Amino acid sequence: MPPAPARPAPAAFVPAPYGRTTGYAPPPEALVETTTRLRPVRDRRSAGRTAAAAACAVLGFGLIGGALAGVWLAASEPGRPAEPVGYAEARELWHNAPVDALFPQTLPGPGAGPGAADRTWTRIVVAPDAPCSPAALAKGLLAAVEPLGCERVLRATYTDATASSVITVGLVFTRADATAQRTLGEGLTARLGQDVPPALSGPSTVAARFGDRQRASWWTSAPADLPVVVTAVSGFADGRAVDAPQPADEATAKGRTDAVAQSGLGHEAKGITERLERLLRTTATAAAKERKAR
Repeated sequence: MPPAPARPAPAAFVPAPYGRTTGYAPPPEALVETTTRLRPVRDRRSAGRTAAAAACAVLGFGLIGGALAGVWLAASEPGRPAEPVGYAEARELWHNAPVDALFPQTLPGPGAGPGAADRTWTRIVVAPDAPCSPAALAKGLLAAVEPLGCERVLRATYTDATASSVITVGLVFTRADATAQRTLGEGLTARLGQDVPPALSGPSTVAARFGDRQRASWWTSAPADLPVVVTAVSGFADGRAVDAPQPADEATAKGRTDAVAQSGLGHEAKGITERLERLLRTTATAAAKERKAR
């Protein structure tokens, strides 16, 4: 995600409809960026190199034509699932869509908290797009998506309306086909075990002390209709360490009385994952409709 041009100072903050109190000012944001489509750089070749390239292209077209024919035949095989609407477009959103479309500055979560309480999350950190590596992905998830063709990882960190919790969210874009994506998503969090996503801290923000030791609850989801894995890991904004992080389904179970469960950090992780997933689906569907209308 290349840095965006400097933007004018934002207008006065307008309270969101859920979970805000009058006069609430959002915390400062670190490293705001916008994703843009990269433009190809034209390569000036000499006449000799151009002729050689043309000769190679003739041969290449024959090989590519045969390969494409195989792909088309495979796609027409009976029983092969068709790609959902927006599936192909979703692969390119990591550099086609602005960051605000993927990670809104303010994200409402009606009914996302304990007891169906409303939540509102404010974005405080945005990281540049990154390669699929241990710095951006948990070890088990990295091993699961690498064979599928892992493209890029986008990450941001949010805080709740009280600035008492912080949540790092991630979008992992892959080249998986629809069949592979369905297989990947089946019981993913349980299958990966204690594969907690890395935290993304932000200097001079409420997430300044959010590191590996502060991770409390997490969730990982691979929707069947998008070639993307959505992750979230939550923690306390005061920097307190957590000895045993819990997956969100455990942290939200009835009867839990530990600090992680009582604070709603499992609800934070799972709730924000679900909403980013819906937003991504809406953005991909809109891109597909726009392409079809051209």
